[in-house]
Amino acid sequence: MRLMGLDVGSRTVGIAVSDPLGWTAQGIEIIKINEDEEEFGIDRVAELVAEYQVTEFVVGLPKNMNNTIGPRAEASMRYGDMLIERFNLPVQYQDERLTTVQAERMLIDEANTSRAKRKKVIDKLAAVMILQNYLDKKN
Repeated sequence: MRLMGLDVGSRTVGIAVSDPLGWTAQGIEIIKINEDEEEFGIDRVAELVAEYQVTEFVVGLPKNMNNTIGPRAEASMRYGDMLIERFNLPVQYQDERLTTVQAERMLIDEANTSRAKRKKVIDKLAAVMILQNYLDKKN
């Protein structure tokens, strides 16, 4: 049983998967998407679902700080609907407020990563944090 965590943005989707026991999350890759052209990277997600034998998705839900659902959270929920339609697998939503900020701080403070390098990995790290937070809550 593996879960896939997704950090859905307007230009990229960070992807993480759990270990087979569902204890830890590992970053896999960042998929480039283009919402304007309705290119959502679902075919690449399908390849990863098959490769890792994913049984469930965890999509980050970027709620507003006052706990309301805004345009970005609505876009993440639409992405979740596409996953359900394509894969017929359950989709859970994990509150992801501040995960990108936390990920960036980790890369700056702990890894001393340059801005250019941070941009290349930030969404993958955010996906790891989304999935790990879900796994910790579940276990």
